Amino acid sequence: MTFFRQTIAPFLIVLIFVVALVAVSARIFLPEDMAQPAPVEEISSSPAVVISE
Repeated sequence: MTFFRQTIAPFLIVLIFVVALVAVSARIFLPEDMAQPAPVEEISSSPAVVISE
């Protein structure tokens, strides 16, 4: 159990931190149009009209 606490657990914590840092920093290398948040469509409150034949 001490081997896990002293060796594996700190390695996993550092590995998760590095993966998160790389994921967040990857936005620097994206093209300008992809670095922005995705557009959100406005949801209309009016009911949709269904045309039946």
